[in-house]
Amino acid sequence: MTANTEVLLGDCLEVMGQIETGSVNLVYLDPPFFTQKSHKLVTRDRQREFSFDDVWASHTEYAHFIFERLQEIKRVLHPTGAIFFHCDRNASHIVRILLDEVFGAENFRSEIIWHYRRWSNAQKNLLPAHQTIYFYTLSDGYTFNPQFGEYSASTNVDQIWQRRRRDENGKSVYELDENGEAIPNGVKKGVPLSDVWDIPYLNPKAAERTGYPTQKPVLLLEQIIKIASNENDLVLDPFCGSGTTLVAATLLGRRALGIDISEDAVAIARRRLVAPTKTESNLLLLGRDAYKSADEEALALLQGLAFVPVQRNRGIDAFVTSDINGYLVPIRVQRPEESIPEAALHLYRSASTKNAPLMILVALREGGYFAFANELPPEVVVVDGPALSINKVIAEFLRRREADGMLQAHPPSA
Repeated sequence: MTANTEVLLGDCLEVMGQIETGSVNLVYLDPPFFTQKSHKLVTRDRQREFSFDDVWASHTEYAHFIFERLQEIKRVLHPTGAIFFHCDRNASHIVRILLDEVFGAENFRSEIIWHYRRWSNAQKNLLPAHQTIYFYTLSDGYTFNPQFGEYSASTNVDQIWQRRRRDENGKSVYELDENGEAIPNGVKKGVPLSDVWDIPYLNPKAAERTGYPTQKPVLLLEQIIKIASNENDLVLDPFCGSGTTLVAATLLGRRALGIDISEDAVAIARRRLVAPTKTESNLLLLGRDAYKSADEEALALLQGLAFVPVQRNRGIDAFVTSDINGYLVPIRVQRPEESIPEAALHLYRSASTKNAPLMILVALREGGYFAFANELPPEVVVVDGPALSINKVIAEFLRRREADGMLQAHPPSA
């Protein structure tokens, strides 16, 4: 643990009473969400289970618990400070009212939506795919460091870099010089960060994962800390859990103080701070499109069929959307360099692990593949692709014309 970071055991209401008034620059809290559940998770090595209860007698009890702690947070915040309150749909309506009451509705800055993609939803409901972070300050003179992202492919950057003005009708127009040429407006830093953040949820195999329930990614906390604090500022997390906020603050050169009532949580946080690390997200670094590896030429041959493309799978190009007694039907299109047996083997190896009763291979070339019929797995059925089907139709037409004596040996001369 670094000299500028401390983790304290206890109820944050009592511990914060020992913190000097106005000494904290940024507070992030991820308290219980009023889920009315007991949260449990086992570490990756299956050696230890972490748990905490998020069960309350009523909304009133929960609101009183949060309200007391918000009042103390307000006391310890610096006049230029900010609070980021993390919650989900279970209590966001309660939290927003309490934040307005304690910090003032006029000091509300943003409702941040943390969007992520997770597993499928077994409930009769829309898939929960976001959580909410409320951003409030003590005054208008708060610390704010703008963050920027890359322009989208559809953005006309050349137009953004031209100076604009308002005409007599209040319409935005390009400003021109005496020669009628556009006046440049200088290079821009990028697209200002919005209030919807697409940051991946922690991968089960992520190096930073501790096994603690509700653990958040360091990347999420880094973004918050960059926005609302400066180097050497003090960041407080009164419900620090496994210590993600403290890790992010340390990596960014801030001082940090964490509090948690769980001995297990405090122990985890202290261990993580011995060597603070984060897991980089390849999804953010490369973009979602980088994960699209399906063969577009192969998929083009399936047009007219209801299918779902399969990414990052060497043997399967797509699944038919209709199933066979609940089992998926995989499809592979033969590649130019493959024989039918080779293509069938790729398909079979990938699809057999999914217990597919039927596997469809689309053949692109003649090649006497019926001679290999006994060598193909019984689940693999070969069908002709469009080009092969057309060639066969033409060949059959010519055969019949020749048999009928109607085919001329040579086309008529011009």
